[in-house]
Amino acid sequence: MPTSSLAPAPPAQHRLRIFTRVCWLLLGVLFIFSGLIKLNDPVGTAYKLEEYFEVFAIDVPWLGWLFSTLKDSSRLLSVALSSLEVILGVALLLRWYLRQVLHLLLALLVFFTFLTFYSAALNRVTDCGCFGDFIKLTPWTSFTKDVFLLVLWAVTFKGLRFLRHSFVSGMAGLMTMTFASALVIGIGVRALGHLPYFDFLPYKVGNNIPSLMKPAEAPRYRYTFERNGQTMEASEFPTDSTWKYKAMTVLNPLKSTPIVTDFVISDLEGNDITQQVLTGNKLILIVQNTNKADRERFEQFNALFAQAAKSRKKIDVLTITSTAASKFDSFRHDVNLATPFAFADATVLKSIIRSNPGLLVLHNGTVMAKYHYHDIPALYQVEKAL
Repeated sequence: MPTSSLAPAPPAQHRLRIFTRVCWLLLGVLFIFSGLIKLNDPVGTAYKLEEYFEVFAIDVPWLGWLFSTLKDSSRLLSVALSSLEVILGVALLLRWYLRQVLHLLLALLVFFTFLTFYSAALNRVTDCGCFGDFIKLTPWTSFTKDVFLLVLWAVTFKGLRFLRHSFVSGMAGLMTMTFASALVIGIGVRALGHLPYFDFLPYKVGNNIPSLMKPAEAPRYRYTFERNGQTMEASEFPTDSTWKYKAMTVLNPLKSTPIVTDFVISDLEGNDITQQVLTGNKLILIVQNTNKADRERFEQFNALFAQAAKSRKKIDVLTITSTAASKFDSFRHDVNLATPFAFADATVLKSIIRSNPGLLVLHNGTVMAKYHYHDIPALYQVEKAL
C-alpha cells in the first residue's frame, strides 16, 4: 500500500523539530529581553560603550580618531544597537524574512562575542553591560552567554525546514515590523531624555544610602594551615603554633561587602561631609561634568532653589560635582548658581542619576525622589516627596 503523506514524522524527526523551535524561541526572547533592558537605561548603555571606545583607542592607537568619533556618538549608538536587538528578536519570532534576519543576528552575535572575549581575555572592561544594571555578568560569564546564543543560532539556522511557516508576510508583515520598530525606538528615545523607566542602581528611590554603606553581615573566614605536608582548614587560628598559616578565604563575600562603597562627599577644603549630606532634608543638584551639562535649565533650577530656601520643610540645597573647583566656580558664575557646592567621584554621580544636571531629594539619607533636567519639579512636589 502507498505511504500516506499525512503519516506522522519519525520520533527522532519530531524531537528535532521541537528542539529547533525551543532554540528559535529562546534566541528571539533573549534578544528582545537584552535589548529592552538596555533601552530602559540608554544613558547607562552609552557609558559602557564609551568605556569600550576608550579601551580600543588605547589598544589600537592608529584608529583613535574613529573611536573618539564613536565615543561622541555613544548615546545615538546606544539607542540604535539596543533597538536593533529588539527589532531583530521580534522579526525572528514572527519569522519575517527569517533567513535574512538570522544572518543579521549572526553578525551581531559575532560582534558581541568578540567584545566579551576581548574583555575577558585582557580584563579590560569588567562588565559588558549585556543586561544593563539589571543583571551584572563577569567577562567570562558574558562570553559564555554569547557562545550559548551562537549555539542557539546554529540549531535554529540548521533547522530552518522546521520554521517554514511565517506568522506575518507581505504588506501586513511590513506594517507590523514598522510599528514594532517605531515603538522600540520611541521607548529608547524617551528614556534618553528622561530617567530610566526602572531603576536598578543602588541609588534608586526608596533606598537608604547609609544602610547600603554597611555590610549585610559580618565576614566569615576559612583559614588554611600546613604542617609537615599536611593541610588543615579551620574557622579560626589553632592554638597549636606548629600549624603554619597558608591562606584565607572569605565565605560570604557578597553579604559582607557593602553595596555602596564609594559614596564620599567632600567640601572645598577636602573635608569629608558625607554624614552632613546624609542628614536632614536635602535637595541636591548633581552636575556630573560642566562640559556636557545642559545650561538652559539653570534659570528653573535657581528659581526652585530660591523657593526651597524658604520652605517650612527646612530643605538644605547643595550642588555636588566631579569637576575641578576652579572650573566649576567659573561655571556656576556663568549660570548664576548660588548654592554651596561639594565634590564626589564622577562614576558615583553617574550612578546616582542618569541626568546632567539632575536633582536628588534625600531625607536622612533615603532617596525620596530623582528628577531629570527635562522634568524639573515644582517646590510642592519636592515637599510632597519629603
